[in-house]
Formats: sequence, structure tokens, C-alpha cells
Amino acid sequence: METKPNQNQSSGWSDIKAFALDLVKILAISLAIIIPFRLLVAEPFVVSGSSMVPNFHNKDYLIVDRISYRSREPQRGDVVVMKYPKDTSQYFIKRIIGLPGEKVELKNGKVVIINGEYPQGQELDEGYLPKNIATLGKPGPYTLGSGEYFVLGDNRTASSDSRVWGILPEDDIVGRAFLRAFPLGDFGLIKTPEYK
Repeated sequence: METKPNQNQSSGWSDIKAFALDLVKILAISLAIIIPFRLLVAEPFVVSGSSMVPNFHNKDYLIVDRISYRSREPQRGDVVVMKYPKDTSQYFIKRIIGLPGEKVELKNGKVVIINGEYPQGQELDEGYLPKNIATLGKPGPYTLGSGEYFVLGDNRTASSDSRVWGILPEDDIVGRAFLRAFPLGDFGLIKTPEYK
């Protein structure tokens, strides 16, 4: 007796193959979008340690903007994720304090910026820090050349930063922290402070 292939079995196998092919296409398209976005535009960063307390805490989940510094220079007060200049396999989070062409001094527990606008020096008003916190360390002056930045952690008593290991080259800046995604209670854009 002759048997014919079951129409339902053949149709079921075709449906599975079509579904698998669609799934592969969706994954390929997703990866083609997500990987370049993450490498070129924005990437996640999880804060590790206490060097940015009280403004950023251990395990805060941030989104880092990797693209805006292609069209503008880093600004004083920007919070940046950077490669540690002494070991570029490590990543730190710090705040930009001194800009290229400036001098930075530490006097009486305060940061003083010396530049064309303030040749005698201007004490930096850091309203994002707790009152009465002292910024101690080698007084300087720290002289910044082209493409060089002076960075500090907000937790001035427990931060390894430019006071310890020196100037940050612009090439070691990964990007600007622009969004805190977690914890949800602190969700929001990260603003660069305005200095008086």
C-alpha cells in the first residue's frame, strides 16, 4: 500500500523553518543597531566605590554619552567616565575641575582656578559638595597643557584623582555621564553645575 506524506507534517516543518529564519533576521538587525550604538554613542557604566559620594554612590547605573565631545570640549563640572591613566584597563568616574591652558591650585582647602579671565586666581564655588569639606593635597600649581584636564572625585577625602596620579589626557576620557538610570528613585539627567 502506498502512503503519501502528511500535509500537516510538511506544513509544520515549513512554519518552524520560517519562524527560525525570522528570529535570526531580527537578532541580526538588533545587533547591527545595538552594537554600534553602544560602541559609538552611549554605553552603560556602574559606579564602583565611594569616590563620588555624596552625588554618586556604589552601584549607581549610569548611561555615558560617548558622542557629544566630538562636537564640543569637556566643560568644568562635567562628570566623566575615564580610563585610569596609570592602567587604561581600569575605568574611573570623576568631575572635570581644570581645563586646558589653566592652572589649578589647592589653597586653604579650596580649589583655585587661574586662567585668562582670573589671572590672580578664582576660588571655585562647588555647591554640589557638602559644606565645610576641604580639598587637600599637594597645593600645586597644576599646569594644564592642550588636551589636559584636572579631575577630582566629589568625595575629596577618599578619591584617587589628579591630586594623586596627575593630569588626565583628553584621549582617556570615555564620555560624559548624562543619565542616572538606577536606582529608580534617583532616575534623571545629570546636570553640569554652573560656577559663579
